Amino acid sequence: MGKIKETTLCALSENAVTVLERRYLKRDAKGNILEKPEDMFRRVAQTIASAETRLGTGVNLEALEKDFYRMMTSLEFVPNSPTLMNAGRDLGQLSACFVLPVGDSLESIFEAIKQTALIHKSGGGTGFSFSKIRPANDVVLSTKGVSSGPLSFMKVFDAATETIKQGGTRRGANMAILRVDHPDIMDFIMSKRDQNVLTNFNISVGLTEAFMEAMEEDGDYDIINPRSGETVKTMPARKVFDHIVDMAWNNGEPGIIFLDRLNRDNPTPHVGEIEATNPCGEQPLLPYESCNLGSINLAKMVAETGEVDWEKLRSTVRLSARFLDNVIEVNNYPLPAISERTLDNRKIGLGVMGWADMLILLGLPYNSERAISLAEEVMKFITQEAREASRDLAVERGAFPAFTGSIYDGDNGHHPIRNATCTTIAPTGTISIIANTSSGIEPLLAVSFVRQVMDNDKLVEVHGIFERVARERGFYTPELMKKIAEKGTIADMVEVPESVRALFVTAHDITPEDHIRMQAAFQKHTDNAVSKTVNFCNSATRDDVTTVYRLAYKTGCKGVTIYRDGSRDNQVLSVDKKAKAEEKPLPAEAHKTRRKKDRPRALAGATYQMETGCGHLYITINEDEKGLFELFTMMGKAGGCASSQCEALGRLISLSWRSGVQARQTVKQMIGISCHKPNGFGEKRISSCADAVARAIQTHLLAGGEECEEHVRDGGACPDCGGPVEHEGGCCVCRACGYSECA
Repeated sequence: MGKIKETTLCALSENAVTVLERRYLKRDAKGNILEKPEDMFRRVAQTIASAETRLGTGVNLEALEKDFYRMMTSLEFVPNSPTLMNAGRDLGQLSACFVLPVGDSLESIFEAIKQTALIHKSGGGTGFSFSKIRPANDVVLSTKGVSSGPLSFMKVFDAATETIKQGGTRRGANMAILRVDHPDIMDFIMSKRDQNVLTNFNISVGLTEAFMEAMEEDGDYDIINPRSGETVKTMPARKVFDHIVDMAWNNGEPGIIFLDRLNRDNPTPHVGEIEATNPCGEQPLLPYESCNLGSINLAKMVAETGEVDWEKLRSTVRLSARFLDNVIEVNNYPLPAISERTLDNRKIGLGVMGWADMLILLGLPYNSERAISLAEEVMKFITQEAREASRDLAVERGAFPAFTGSIYDGDNGHHPIRNATCTTIAPTGTISIIANTSSGIEPLLAVSFVRQVMDNDKLVEVHGIFERVARERGFYTPELMKKIAEKGTIADMVEVPESVRALFVTAHDITPEDHIRMQAAFQKHTDNAVSKTVNFCNSATRDDVTTVYRLAYKTGCKGVTIYRDGSRDNQVLSVDKKAKAEEKPLPAEAHKTRRKKDRPRALAGATYQMETGCGHLYITINEDEKGLFELFTMMGKAGGCASSQCEALGRLISLSWRSGVQARQTVKQMIGISCHKPNGFGEKRISSCADAVARAIQTHLLAGGEECEEHVRDGGACPDCGGPVEHEGGCCVCRACGYSECA
């Protein structure tokens, strides 16, 4: 390690040093820092280069260590966080991305939870498809009972994740995907309506081509029970799509993943089908597969002439591909099954960061046509060079073991390849701080902003290139910098020259369509997928989100994540506005532990009279500004068991609503409960007091224009599964589970 000390580390920003000290540098048992940033890079370079000895390549180890060290210390390339943290240390787990299978049995589900704990402990994030789990209230043959459905098990995964700190530096992250044709898809779409639940999950709906075609044609699509493979009902695709849009508009989730596109580009279909991605959606993986990522800093690939330095980019891509393939060799995998699958396919994910900064250095506005065409040009070049490097490695070391039968097998005129995939565009949050450059392929969030990191600490960042330009062109003043910090954008600041304003556009200065066009340009030449957020201003409408989703589908994107400014309580990135400075947000942990909302002194509501077997039941439903808040009951007959039971029911429902449980879930649990004659009482054929409460909630939701319409219009919900029932041949029939009133 001492032989490469002559290489000088690029000057790190204050923020970069802070992040490295908090998360990356080695510490002793008392928490004292044991290494400097250059020591960390040296440790990583030596460990990754040591793979050459294991592989017996005969490469000059000292020279390669020096090349790896120079590439990282010059901030031209930075690997994913687990590699920086763990290379050359006892843990030795270097991958960021994992996907685990979740089957339709308790044994499979809880085995996956155990494996998740091991991966999170080692510093990785996990993705899951919950689509194989039978829906809620489906039959369980072994016990003659009913299943609780995928959402209930997601909460168990979430709770397990909450208890584990990844190596003391990274909290567990999960991605949950559910196919759009799963019977529980509506509950999944609405599952994060309350931001205090499933806090360790990102969620995405897996959209199929069949669904998208039905949506475009305003038609229905099939809902399929994964246990039996049978179609249990059809649903209007446009309605489901609109609910996805509405929830994304509300708080950014769920995202969408185009499943058929992931499998269209699956390099090893003979090995398995892709069902899920890593937590940020850019890395589709087979069950038990992992992938290690790294990003090239494009801001360092601009020559002094103000043009792209293609030769420097080529050599950096080639060296980075070798680095990432070496990571696969020295990695300490958390599970034998992961080791086996990863070594079979040897996927690497070389990506980029600093794209917005590169454009600024080239004098190109992010939202210009030339920027879009250059994105395609740059990414095509990177992927071609990465594949050529991988083919060279295959000649030297052999192709990936699953090559036979892969999409590369029989590729005329090409040599075998070392890695099943080579490129991925990942988010680069913390490593872009280390490199002091813009994140991934995102535009600037703001010319000056406050970055909130672990435990809500704040790192103030001012864009370095902008400050330099301001000083060089003579419009720099402390007052102007303060004004920019408060506003974030310079779009309407007359103090700044128009040409500078056009160049330093921010995420909110450009249109959502510009965001998608840039994502699609990079996706066109990326092996895996592209992680990018389409930023909306707070005033954006649901129609704006719809437009972006449709455009993403039409332009070939593999998934979309959107975020409307201010729609979540605790943003990671925020402009330092005066209004926000006066607020005192709760600490991050408080958001996870504070569940029940306090009751305002006054609330508005409505009272419903329902006829039950116990007499008239009066049900009062009150709302606050965010929706249903509490429920009270009063039985026409004073006293008695029925009255006390209804009071208890009202208290529990109120508590659940104030703790974030969805009203439709409340309805689903109670509707159809029977304690009297099958035909029920009154015009609505109420079968119990619980059923009466559920019907009252339904009526209230319908009056407010919320989901529940089909339950009321079609005559209520199924007493077996809670699904909608239809009048057919003079009888009520549930197409979800087959229940028939006339059976």
